[in-house]
Amino acid sequence: MNWRGGGGIGFGSGLSPVIRNLIMINVGLFAFESLFKINLAHVFGLSPYRFWHGFLWQPFTYMFLHGGFMHVFWNMFLLWMFGAQLESIWGPRRFLTYYLICGVGAGLLNAVVTPGSPIPIVGASGSIYGLLLAFGLTFPNRVILLWFVLPIKAKYLVIIMGALELFFALSQPSSPIAHFAHLGGMLFGLVYLRKDNWIRSALRWQSNRVSRKNLEVVWNRSHEMEKLQKEVDELLDKINESGYESLNRQEINRLKEASKKLKEWEKQA
Repeated sequence: MNWRGGGGIGFGSGLSPVIRNLIMINVGLFAFESLFKINLAHVFGLSPYRFWHGFLWQPFTYMFLHGGFMHVFWNMFLLWMFGAQLESIWGPRRFLTYYLICGVGAGLLNAVVTPGSPIPIVGASGSIYGLLLAFGLTFPNRVILLWFVLPIKAKYLVIIMGALELFFALSQPSSPIAHFAHLGGMLFGLVYLRKDNWIRSALRWQSNRVSRKNLEVVWNRSHEMEKLQKEVDELLDKINESGYESLNRQEINRLKEASKKLKEWEKQA
């Protein structure tokens, strides 16, 4: 994949600080494993079964390991490709936070969906899918050259990749590719990017709900005040016509209660 379009840092730009360090860590660990013939995945890859039995660090460590040269190459290439402009806009701290949340979230979703699997998964793909989602939401109309040939807008690529991962996750549950982890990266990325909007919407809804409730209370009180005032006026008219002695005990008590309530509400108004 390649992309073209105006503005900002694009494909082929220099390495930004976080991306440079992530590439160094991932490539360095892969080179270490290859050079010394060591397989770190047994301890630091994410095995859902082991995770649920105490290996709680694995969702944080699996994303820095890879299963082969092409695996680490493409993940680092896509990290560079989609991450450079995001880091330039967000800044290093927010970019790294987002990257790690997507990676950890991807691993956790995979562990929840396949809790009994002893096979460890490795790779930064969950984070990369999160970056793809963020790129598509931030630059929806940016044209990407899929496989360096097919032009497609970023927003459509996100939809297509998400749909494909969901299809493969449901239709190939025993696939060696952790499709649920890819979906988890996109899901946790979406929650992170939209959480502020969702919180504001929830607060606005709650505020509107309280306002509607307060209006209902005010309307009911106003309606009751009108009824009481009418009742008081009728009793006062009776007094004017026939005198206070014409009221029976029940009407006198009612007049006192209604007058007291009206005075209290007028003070509160």
